[in-house]
Amino acid sequence: MCNFKNGFAFKSGLFKDSGLPIVRITNVDGKDVDLSNVKYFDPSDYTSGSPLNYAIVKGDVLIAMSGATTGKIGYFNSDETAYLNQRVGKFEPRNEMLNNRYLYHFLLTKASFLYTLAGGGAQPNLSSNNLKEKLLVPIPCPDDPEKSLAIQAEIVRILDTFTELTAELTTELTSELNARKKQYNYYREQLLSFKEGEVEWKPLGEACLSISAGGDVPKNSVKGQAYPTEEHPFPIFANATGSKGLYGYTDRYKIDSDAVTISARGAKVGYHTVREAKFTPIIRLIVLVPDKSKILNRYLNYALNMTPIDGTKGGIPQLTVPTVKKITIPIPYANDPKRSLVEQARIVTLLDKFDTLTNSISEGLPREIELRQKQYEYYRDLLLSFPKPEVEGGV
Repeated sequence: MCNFKNGFAFKSGLFKDSGLPIVRITNVDGKDVDLSNVKYFDPSDYTSGSPLNYAIVKGDVLIAMSGATTGKIGYFNSDETAYLNQRVGKFEPRNEMLNNRYLYHFLLTKASFLYTLAGGGAQPNLSSNNLKEKLLVPIPCPDDPEKSLAIQAEIVRILDTFTELTAELTTELTSELNARKKQYNYYREQLLSFKEGEVEWKPLGEACLSISAGGDVPKNSVKGQAYPTEEHPFPIFANATGSKGLYGYTDRYKIDSDAVTISARGAKVGYHTVREAKFTPIIRLIVLVPDKSKILNRYLNYALNMTPIDGTKGGIPQLTVPTVKKITIPIPYANDPKRSLVEQARIVTLLDKFDTLTNSISEGLPREIELRQKQYEYYRDLLLSFPKPEVEGGV
């Protein structure tokens, strides 16, 4: 039913920044052929072999034959002709028997089988002979080619519809999320922009009761607990990224009030979040405990969103306590603490609503896409489930 073509041994030393595109294993992403990072060649550079005989056209189905991407499938959907590199294979179905797109959808169900066929392990490698001998493709109504191709085409239509719906959903939700984020950022800037005389910029060292760095892991802590117990009820945080930074639990705590923590080292330097009492911060964290008579904890966190928090330059970025103490934030009506706290609370209430809405869309986006993908996979597996053959055969 299908021939198979291996790629041409293009030489990396002859790769160009322009010319004819080469599809390498890195361009095969498991569903599509990604042409955003391709290399090019000039046919005149090759005096032996015929690289132009390894053309790829729109509709071709490719497979990675070795390396980390072994067994991944790619559908070539470009109008531009490209050329097949070594370690990338191309299926060449007999059109009178096998619909190319039907083969594509089927191959997406065989990822585990293809990886096993390649030998798995650190250096998986597929051979064209193994593929042709051991990869069985279900053909409906094999004795009636016309009817078979009609059934294959209908299966393709259904599965392609699910693929398009998933793409449309992703685009729509991403657009909605981006619009909501812009709206949120606009209102945040408006709410945290004050007229002259309404605000005083104060350094964090004055607005907070204490600013301190996290310490060593408590000796009485338990690492890896999924939840607190009566014996170890207080969480230990090792970095600023929410619960992902949870290190363990302890029966003692260092911070006994709500606070804001800032990541003090590494790629996430400057990331900040609200922490509820009571907890113990350890390495890579700076803790800000606000003076509740001057500033609300959540207002402090929102105000920091408007404030550049930069680490040291060169090497691994780092923040120090003295640096954080000098950061200034706007305090509305600072000379009237009661009025100031009321205004801060009003701002927090409004921003919390926008934050909740934005986060719900952010969390809903991957969930909706995942559900649509599962729906596609369910119908794909159902549509491609046929009785097992009595006689073993190849592709």
